[in-house]
Amino acid sequence: RPKGVQITNRNIETMNAIFWACMPVRSPPVHLMVAPMTHAAGVCSFPLLPYGGTNIFMGTADPGAILAAIEKHRVTHIYMPPTLIYMLLAHPDVGRYDYGSLQHLVYASAPMSVDKLVEAIRVFGPVLTQTYGQAEACMIATVFGREDHVAALESNKRHRLASCGKVSPLMRLEIMSDDGRLLPRGERGEIVLRGGLVMKGYYKNPQATAEASAFGWHHTGDIGVIDEDGFVYIVDRKKDMIITGGFNVFPSEIEQVLWSHPAVQDCAVIGVPDEKWGEAVKAVVELKPGARANADELIQLTKEKLGGVKAPKSVDFVAALPRS
Repeated sequence: RPKGVQITNRNIETMNAIFWACMPVRSPPVHLMVAPMTHAAGVCSFPLLPYGGTNIFMGTADPGAILAAIEKHRVTHIYMPPTLIYMLLAHPDVGRYDYGSLQHLVYASAPMSVDKLVEAIRVFGPVLTQTYGQAEACMIATVFGREDHVAALESNKRHRLASCGKVSPLMRLEIMSDDGRLLPRGERGEIVLRGGLVMKGYYKNPQATAEASAFGWHHTGDIGVIDEDGFVYIVDRKKDMIITGGFNVFPSEIEQVLWSHPAVQDCAVIGVPDEKWGEAVKAVVELKPGARANADELIQLTKEKLGGVKAPKSVDFVAALPRS
């Protein structure tokens, strides 16, 4: 059953303050709400309303309608999960419209393909902003801003586009081992947080609250690493790790490689039971409309980039990945 997250006024005030510090509002904003308002898209409206923001409710996630609405309403702000951005980039009308009004195209909620991120910057301009958070720590625990995206491309540090940015003002972020030790830069562990974004606790669930706040830090359940420059990289969800033949394999690393194939629209990598390996890596792939690819070439691509252990043992092709 879902856990009830208790969000306080301080949580929302802190989120607004971080938003204004990292994404200053320069004009009366126009916010196009295409994702559910009960989730991050609704939260995005909070820091815009005090500036006279207009919220436009689409009522549909039709890619063509979204592209047309950006031009029609001179949209300044929009939040989308990566999957929806992929659908926009693959739409035949993506080159028809003017996106010059956009100030911030915020993406979050899941890892994004670096190759598709580069394409999105080319199509929509240097307006992409990534934030990282969760229901328990409202939305902006880290920020990878517009300038960070541009700097990563201009300084030949393209790998940094896989980052979710640096820790936000007013927050603390560390990497922790299973036994509660804070780990140095470059070591993988669980991302833990402190600061005004962190929830009061889970509603009527003291055991879950205690587990999430062990060692005095909020535990996100995400495995991450911080590089020498302070940029945070999410490796994967702790629970999504695949153990195959005694090796720990994180799906997001494999998904990044599969996304780089020109025929792949979206994908999900999972572990499935296997008598020999314990778990075997399986890729579930959605191709772009009219595109073709076979299992062997995708498996070979992954072997070349990551080696045989991380390469999928099987690939399923589906017309559309199931999405909530």
